[in-house]
Amino acid sequence: MSDEVAAFVRVRLDLSYDGREFSGWAKQAGGRRTVQGEIEDALRTVTRSPETYELTVAGRTDAGVHARGQVAHVDLPREVWAEHHVKLLKRLAGRLSRDVRVWALREAPSGFNARFSAVWRRYAYRVTDNPGGVDPLLRGHVLWHDWPLDVDAMNEAARGLLGEHDFAAYCKKREGATTIRTLQELSLVRGEDGIVTATVRADAFCHNMVRSLIGALLFVGDGHRTPDWPAKVLAAGVRDSAVHVVRPHGLTLEEVGYPADELLAARNKEARNRRTLPGAGCC
Repeated sequence: MSDEVAAFVRVRLDLSYDGREFSGWAKQAGGRRTVQGEIEDALRTVTRSPETYELTVAGRTDAGVHARGQVAHVDLPREVWAEHHVKLLKRLAGRLSRDVRVWALREAPSGFNARFSAVWRRYAYRVTDNPGGVDPLLRGHVLWHDWPLDVDAMNEAARGLLGEHDFAAYCKKREGATTIRTLQELSLVRGEDGIVTATVRADAFCHNMVRSLIGALLFVGDGHRTPDWPAKVLAAGVRDSAVHVVRPHGLTLEEVGYPADELLAARNKEARNRRTLPGAGCC
């Protein structure tokens, strides 16, 4: 281990936040309030550090999106960790705003990277078709859809999207980034309260992917499209103007999955490789 690496401790943070008042996770120019900026500022303050220690996150959520099971890591100087780690959690609780909480801080195992070691991310999207609207106590976390929804039809459509595909039709394209993902789970359940919860789990997500998928399924659920339509959009490989990106407040990052400690480094390396579909050409 090099002296530089030995001088730092990688710390895993487990956290949650209400995304309504944040301009997303990532720091932005212009003084906008972000989750990353808020936690980094608090960390610098409570450790009385002259510099900011940058966080790496499992999933960079958009403005207005919530998280219950977000994971991040930060590399702290060994002496800072040794001095502050016993009281760091409580001090952060006293410094952070009430809409963001750090629940656990611990030294990460060797090879851990909050982003690249993850094997899946699980989101939930919540929507109600109650003709009266959304319960006022849940309005910041549940979308109101003013057409009756057929959950069985939505689940039928969802099954046609599972597996490894190029999700370009459901993603906002970013230069140099692949849109190939493995969608491991996409299912919807109506609860006793009438709220329909969609569970969406994949190895990773590209920009706007979850909210676009939900937008397509809502069109099936309310009868505007047939259950085979979302898969046809996927196969076409281009954005369809009929696929709406639903509003962010119904979306919550629920959990991030990691392999066993001895597999972390290998997963970290694998996740950095650019993906192609079987049989795809290089150009």
